[in-house]
Amino acid sequence: MNSERKFKVCMLGNFGVGKTSLVARLVRNTFSERYLTTVGVKVDSKSMALNGESVTLVLWDIEGADDLTKLQRTYLRGSRGLFLVADGLRSKTLEVAQSLLSDLRSTEPGLAAVLAINKVDRLEKWQVTTEQVRSAAKNVPVYRTSALDATDVEAAFHDLARQMLDRSDK
Repeated sequence: MNSERKFKVCMLGNFGVGKTSLVARLVRNTFSERYLTTVGVKVDSKSMALNGESVTLVLWDIEGADDLTKLQRTYLRGSRGLFLVADGLRSKTLEVAQSLLSDLRSTEPGLAAVLAINKVDRLEKWQVTTEQVRSAAKNVPVYRTSALDATDVEAAFHDLARQMLDRSDK
């Protein structure tokens, strides 16, 4: 393997969409039913092998918001990727995630990004429609994830890591 590559990734989305739970599932392979609000930012990391390289994702789990405050924008400095999260049970959170992506791509067009629509384990209660998912996928790779049962969590993070690797080699 070549030397380790590190990429800063910011986790963005509304309150309660599952950002912290997705990080816990990826990093520690755990899930907790207890909801703890992230205040400010919580940093974690996950190393993985990808395309023959050792890649470490430094995950900045930023507190939920409808739009980015000045402080949250400072957390984004040095980011190479965005991991946007929406809650399938609340369609408004998908609109917020898409708005955040649009906002950030206008100032940082080179950022890699994926969108996780979380809580697919409760698909029968989803407010997010198939058409909304299709529409979102025109702008960013979309994954239907579950932090509870780990559905597509690793796949979404691996996709983002691949995008960052590809962009760093150019």
